[in-house]
Amino acid sequence: MHKRSLLSLVSVVGLLASPLHAAEGSAPALPTAEISVESSRSAPNDQFRAQLYHEASDSNPAELARKVNAVIAQAVQTGRAYPAVKLRTAGSNTYPVYGKNSRNIEGWRMRSTLALESREAAPLSELIGKLQQTMAVAGLNAAPSPETWKKVEDEAIADALAAFEARARLVAGSLHKKWKIKRVAVNSGNAHPPRPMVAYARAAMAADAAPAPIEAGDSPVTVSVSGEIELFE
Repeated sequence: MHKRSLLSLVSVVGLLASPLHAAEGSAPALPTAEISVESSRSAPNDQFRAQLYHEASDSNPAELARKVNAVIAQAVQTGRAYPAVKLRTAGSNTYPVYGKNSRNIEGWRMRSTLALESREAAPLSELIGKLQQTMAVAGLNAAPSPETWKKVEDEAIADALAAFEARARLVAGSLHKKWKIKRVAVNSGNAHPPRPMVAYARAAMAADAAPAPIEAGDSPVTVSVSGEIELFE
């Protein structure tokens, strides 16, 4: 079940004022009511992403690259046993390590990163646990997949439009008027799904292959609908 909530705000203008005429012989302007409603639903975070890295130092840059690349190659090989997890290299950086006088280079440091993505938490968690024997976790997050986000957003839009119509009927009925929509606008607010951090963000290298805990949770999807209705006899 999706959680939902609705907030409404209504203002009526022009009901007590005399009708205005744009020009002689033109129809009088109808009184209007401005209506604004909001709908929220919860979308399950069903897409998971993680970044892991290996970092090392050495006085010889070629030897350093060989050691780091060997760790990354082994991690990629380990990841091939998990077809549910997409794994790719996400960049390497090598930079000098200076001595106390900040002039002489005393060594080199290199960091290489892997990016992991999966729609299933269990295999991703297990793979991360294995990779932590030689790598550290830089980040882990969960969010609704694009398909899930769109589905829940469409449902929230339908909720908000229904609430707009119900509020319009209430306003018009309370004033003993008929009504018609003059304008309406839908704002989904978030162009992209948020990516909240889950309860496992950074860790030192682990000595065992314990699965990394992943708590997916939900993300709120909020839609607002605003507009104006005309009231008539």
